[in-house]
Amino acid sequence: MKVIGIDPGTASCGYGIVHESDGRLRAIDHGWWKTSAVERPELRLKTIFAAVVDLIEVHRPDAVALEESFVGADARTALSVGQARGAVMVAAANAGIECAEYPPARVKQVICGYGRADKQQVQKMVKAILSLQAAPTPSHASDALAVAICHALAPPLLRIAG
Repeated sequence: MKVIGIDPGTASCGYGIVHESDGRLRAIDHGWWKTSAVERPELRLKTIFAAVVDLIEVHRPDAVALEESFVGADARTALSVGQARGAVMVAAANAGIECAEYPPARVKQVICGYGRADKQQVQKMVKAILSLQAAPTPSHASDALAVAICHALAPPLLRIAG
């Protein structure tokens, strides 16, 4: 199974691609896209959409996994992240690929064994799980790899249930 993980955001949107075969995980690619705050919102979303379309065309994943939005103190940020998630989901839907969503605490629980792990703990564990030479940076890329790992390791019934 090949999974594209996305850590959505309009300013910074992380991606990570993992391949699972016989219980072994391998990192294929990771990185992030950055859009300018001075750019119009619809153009920022178009950039994210086009980047996800390109990833899907190149890597032909079996699934796209996203981190669910965390609604904290800033409603404006939550709205922006939700818009980025929508752009990613439409890109996946256009390609006929299902999306799965995981709450940040669940991703951290799967990756670190602790649902309140910090960014550095997630980076260290992603590095270890994928046998990488260095921790993936920036944190948006490691978070995206973490959500991809979470989906790839999820039991089949959990993936179906969402």
